[in-house]
Order: sequence, then structure tokens, then C-alpha cells
Amino acid sequence: MARSKKVFRESLLDHLAYSLAKDRYSATQKDKMHAFALSVRDHLAENWIKTQQQYYDVDTKRIYYLSLEFLMGKLLESYINNLGLRKEYEQMLDVFGLSYEEIIELEWDTGLGNGGLGRLAACFLDSMATLQYPGYGYGIRYEYGIFSQRIKDGYQVETPDNWLRYGNPWEFQRPELLYPVRFYGKVNPIVYGSGGRLRMVWTDTEEVMAMAYDYPIPGFHNNTVNTLRLWSAKSTRDFDLEYFNSGDYIKAVENKNNSENISKVLYPDDQSMAGKELRLKQQYFFVSATLRDIIRRYRKFHKDYGSFPDKVSIQLNDTHPSIAIAELMRILVDEEGLEWDVSWEMTTKTFAYTNHTILEEALETWSEELMGSLLPRHLQIIQEINRRFLIQVDCKFPGEEERKKKMSIITDGGEGRVHMARLAIVGSHAVNGVSELHSGILKENVFNDLFTLFPERFQNVTNGITHRRWLLESNPRLAKLITEAIGDAWIKDLHKLKKLESLADDSEFCKRFREVKEANKNALSNYLGWTCKLSFRSPFLLDCQVKRLHEYKRQLLNIFHAITLYNRIREGRMDETFTPRTILFAGKSAPGYFLCKLIIKLIHAVGDVINANPVVNEKLQVIFVPNYNVSLAQRIIPAADLSEQISTAGLEASGTGNMKFALNGALTIGTLDGANIEIREEVGEENFFLFGLMAKEIAEMHSTYNPQEYYEKDGELRQVINQLLEGHFSPDNHGLFYPIIKTLLEGDRYFVLADYASYISCQEKVSEEYQKKDKWTKMAILNVARSGKFSSDRAVLEYAKKIWHVSPVPI
Repeated sequence: MARSKKVFRESLLDHLAYSLAKDRYSATQKDKMHAFALSVRDHLAENWIKTQQQYYDVDTKRIYYLSLEFLMGKLLESYINNLGLRKEYEQMLDVFGLSYEEIIELEWDTGLGNGGLGRLAACFLDSMATLQYPGYGYGIRYEYGIFSQRIKDGYQVETPDNWLRYGNPWEFQRPELLYPVRFYGKVNPIVYGSGGRLRMVWTDTEEVMAMAYDYPIPGFHNNTVNTLRLWSAKSTRDFDLEYFNSGDYIKAVENKNNSENISKVLYPDDQSMAGKELRLKQQYFFVSATLRDIIRRYRKFHKDYGSFPDKVSIQLNDTHPSIAIAELMRILVDEEGLEWDVSWEMTTKTFAYTNHTILEEALETWSEELMGSLLPRHLQIIQEINRRFLIQVDCKFPGEEERKKKMSIITDGGEGRVHMARLAIVGSHAVNGVSELHSGILKENVFNDLFTLFPERFQNVTNGITHRRWLLESNPRLAKLITEAIGDAWIKDLHKLKKLESLADDSEFCKRFREVKEANKNALSNYLGWTCKLSFRSPFLLDCQVKRLHEYKRQLLNIFHAITLYNRIREGRMDETFTPRTILFAGKSAPGYFLCKLIIKLIHAVGDVINANPVVNEKLQVIFVPNYNVSLAQRIIPAADLSEQISTAGLEASGTGNMKFALNGALTIGTLDGANIEIREEVGEENFFLFGLMAKEIAEMHSTYNPQEYYEKDGELRQVINQLLEGHFSPDNHGLFYPIIKTLLEGDRYFVLADYASYISCQEKVSEEYQKKDKWTKMAILNVARSGKFSSDRAVLEYAKKIWHVSPVPI
């Protein structure tokens, strides 16, 4: 141990001196954190090299996970836990005069994602490494991640998330891995070979270079270290010397700046044509570089493409990377000279597609005009894929022209549009939804015609989360209690939590479980008071809705409940079954989403009135925590008593926040939507607060639904809406929230008013049950004990067996 202490101590001081050229007196806190991180990185490097070499030695099949988002959060503590070095590093920090917690807090979130899609990708990388599958993540190294959210006068204000400002100790720049990516130009046919075969040549293009940056992804307590490779756009030339010599210095670097914009920002505003073009550029940019890299790796040991689908499995994380299907066809047909049918067979055997949404606006389409300008050869290839596919459709469904229109990859109706989800389905051998309900809706509704043609392709793989991040790291108090009670086998096999069921009636364990929850609530309250001058009373029920702002996620329903409670309390209509509560919101709205940004203002306006009322605030608080990110989620989720999963039934593909809350002992109030259904099945319907219409009921009501009827017949609902119309919460601007009410009364697309009464009634039951401390604690423990299914390890195992057909490679 003495020798070990000396080695770790020297490592920290050496990196401070030789990597950063600082000593203990000149070093800033950021410097100390970087030296700490570089020391941890040293422990990853050797096994990283061994892992990659082992994959070559056994010529294994590799999984390539393509995602435009990777919401990694902070990595330092995750890496230390996976390496099993926490005790060693905790003992060394006296050399820097900082605590372990202070060092961890100094790291910047790697926020290269917007929500569940990107966080799922991060969880899958952890599970692939822990299960020792040869997996690679591929994405974009955005210079600016998801925006930082500020609140000014109750409104969301977006500011840049310059996460690379202070450098990043985890990334390894790979300047030798530099690939040209082409745009625009024209396509010319040429005749080659003795047989006079026609080949298409893409010429007169504009080029940008893609440079690789690698991140290590270690498995938990094993020797595997996989790779996340992110691409950064670089100009093909630093500046135009002719302009420079003439004195036009801005023009001299204009091309460099324009080309490097591709990897500047996550999700550019696509309200304009320029924004749409940049978004498509981003998608093709990372796909093109990724396929070049995959082929380079494959061709090291394979002279031809005969084994390509046996050695390469590419998973498309939603539609964003689906242009890869056309790109692989272009490479095989145009550059490698393979026959179309041979190339198509290889392509479909290589790709698999995960769908994450049924929302029409989220199913990407691109105009033929835009794609024809930016990627002219790819448009031709997609047109040919579609032509051949429609022949196949016609053979299966002769004379059914309407069906053909609904299945066509290129939609008709004035401006032709390329439907990327249909391209992904047609060009993949496997298509999966991410919860049982979602997968069923894909087959029965959204892609029913394609399912009828390709029933064998459609599957379900319910999402999962890495419990090593979302329990072991995020909730160390509960993790310690669990390990003391049942051992630590649950860290590698979450199903082992089942052993906690027998302790749900153990009075001593229940007491300690409540103490953990109380400590987590106090810690969160203190943190919010310190960072953003918010706090709450920890004896209150902590009711949390933390997720991206969207109308279908129905933050409105939650705030309507808050207003209803406010009215009942101030009017003296609250009985003894009411439990004081804090309603906590957090989440970001898309910058161009006017209505959701107005909902954020409404939450603040209602909170200001409630929190300022001396009668009401003794029983009710409403707070909005700004700049929600992974790190903040890791503090809120362990503290929560109640998890709000209240989306309109049939619209949430899965959700993963619902799994994180249940795993940490929060009870769920929710609809039968997404993975809520499976969570309720696993934890027991008696340990889940269910309300609202079901997906089939909503589908049947669409043509007859009249929200005005609900407004007129429900007095409390009418009071809430009238207060918003009359300016009760906006006395300086009575019409401020009229757009919200107009949307509800004139259509209510997401059935907020239809579910209001059921939701309020269910919340009354929540309030009553929370007062029964022993019963509530038992319900919470059973939620933890029965969360085993929702590990990303289980999800990755299913992908490996059903879709990727890949085996572990021990290192």
C-alpha cells in the first residue's frame, strides 16, 4: 500500500509538472483536475492498446454504433469506478489540498447530446465495454454542445456551451486519421473496362477534412477499453494566399471558417434553408468519415468485401445517420466497382436501424432539391434504391397504388422528399423499436405497410440504462446500503437486486433506506441553494419532472396540478390527506420552440405567485432548476420521491428517465406510455400510480375529441384556465399565456384537458399514500429491487444476440 501510494502521488505530481508545466503553487484548481484526469488516463492507455490489438488478433466482428449525439456527462468518476481505483485516488488528494468531491465537481459536462437519444448511446457504450463486446461509437466532436440555459425574468435564454474552453484531458487527437468529405459538384457517367461498363463519377466537389478524436470507454473491472471516435471538421487549406497577399485578411480565411462550421454546434437552427443544409452536411460529414474508417480497418486483413457483413455490424441510432446506406452503396458500386445486387446485399446485411420516435415532425425528410444540390450522387442512388424497391412492392401488392405511395422512400406531392426512416428500414436487415408499446405502434401503425412486406425485420429491444452511472456513481449512499445488504454482485448483474425484495418488510433496512433518501434530499437542497439560490423543504414530498420541454411530455398537466393545489390551499379546501410537496421542474426547450419556451415562463410565473404566498408556501413550492444536464440529473434523481412520466399515451417511444427514477427508489406517476408499461409490469401495478387514457383510446378519440367539453364540465379545470386568461399569474400582461390556452381549447393535440381529472385524482392518491411512511418505503424498495430488466447490459445483450450476432472478446 505504501508503494502504491507513492506511485499514485508521483503520477499526480509528474503530470502537474511535465504535462502542464505547473507546480503546486502556480497550479489553478482546473490544472489540478487535469493532472488528476491525466493520471487516471494513464491507467486506461495500456489496456486500450491491448484491447484494440486483441480485436485484430482474433479478427472479430465489430459493432459500430453511429449516433449524432453522445450525452456523456462527466467522465472522471465513471472512469475511476470502472477501473476500481476510487480508494487509491481518494487517499492521494491531500497532495493537491482538494477533496475527491471537489475534484469531480471541477470537470465540465461533455454535453454532446440533447436528451434520451444521446444518453442512451453513452449507456450502451459502457455496457458494450463491460460485456466485452468489440464496440465503437462514432459521432461529431461539436465545439459547442447543447446550449447552456439561463433564466432571465422567467424566460429561457440560450448561451453557448463552450465545453472545450479549458481543454479536454480525455481525448486523443488522431491527425493521421484525416479523411476528405465531399459536397456539391456534379455526377458524370464514364465507360471503363473491356466490357464497356458504365460507372458514375462524382466530380467538381468542395472538400472538408474530418479529423478523429478518440475517447477511451473502459468496461467495469475488466481489461476491456473500447473507443468513442468523434470527428472534427478541418479546412483543406488554412487560408487563401492570394487574398492574404492583397490585404483582404477576412476573405483569406473565409473558406476555412465556413468549412469548419460543420462541427461547430450541436443542432443548428433548422428554421432557415442554410440551417437545414448545415444539418444535412453534419449527418453526411460524420457518416462519410466513419465508413472510410470502418473500411480502412476492415481492409487491413481482408482483400475483398466478401466477409464484410460477417465482420462489420453498423447500428443506426435513429434516422440521423441513415444517409450511410446510400454512402456505402456509392463506395461499393462507384469506387470498388461491385455489381449493384452484390452491393445491396452487403449493405442490408451490414446495417440495422433503431427507431426512437413516432412523431411525424421527428421522422426526418429532406427535399430532393436540397439533397440533389449537396449530395447529387446520393440522391441518384436513393432514387435507384426506391425504383427497385417499388418494383418489389408492386410484385407483393399488385395494383395497390396508394400503398406504394405510403411506402415509397421518395414521397410525392409537389416537392419530392426523401423519407430517411423508410430508407433506413429498406436498407437494413433489422429494425427495432425501444419499448414493447412503441415497437407495436411501429408495426401496426407508423410503418404497417413496410412491416407487412418485411415482418422478419421488425423487433423490439426495450431501452436500458447503465446502473453503474445511475446508481453506483449517482447515489453512493443507496449503493453502499444495497451492497452491505446483499453484496456487490448487482453491479455487474442488475437482476441481483431481486434479493432486496425480502428486505422490503425489514424495519431496520426500511429505516436506513428512508435515511438515505432524506440525506439525498438535503444534499440536493444545499446544492441548489449554493449554485442557483433555490432550495426546498426536505420533509416535503419531492415531485420531479425533469426532461426536455415538449408539448407531448405535458409539463402543462403538471403545472395545472400545481395551480389546482394553489387554489385549494388558499381557498381552504384542502383536507388532512394532503401532503406538502415541492414540485421541481428542469429541462430545456428547443431554441425555436415558442410554445415550450412560453411554458417555461408559465412555470416561473406560477412558482413566483405560489412561493410568495405565506399561506400557500407552507404547503406547496414550485421551482425550476436551470441548465438541466447529466450532472444535475445525477443529483436530482436520487433525491426524488415521485417521478412524473406523464406523456400522452402512445407518443413516448420509451423513456429512460423513468428507469433511472425507479432504480433510485422514486415512485412513478404515469400513463401507459413507452417503457412505463414494462416498468409497471416489473415493479407491480400496486407500486405504480397509473392515470389517463390509453394509446388505443386516444387513437379512437382523435376525430371526435372536443376539449371545450372538458373545460365546460370541470369546474377546477375551468378555474385554472380562466386564471391564465385573466392574467392571475401575469398581472402586467393579461394576454401573456393566451397562446397556450388557445392551443388547448382549439385542438389540444396532446389531450391535456382529457387527462386532467384523472391526473388530479391520481395525485390525491399519491398524497394520501405518502403519509403512510412504512407502506411508501416498501413500495420504493420494491421499485429498486425489480428494476433489473432496465439495465443497458440486458439491452445490449439482446442487440448482440438478435441483431448484431457478435460474441464477447475477453482481453
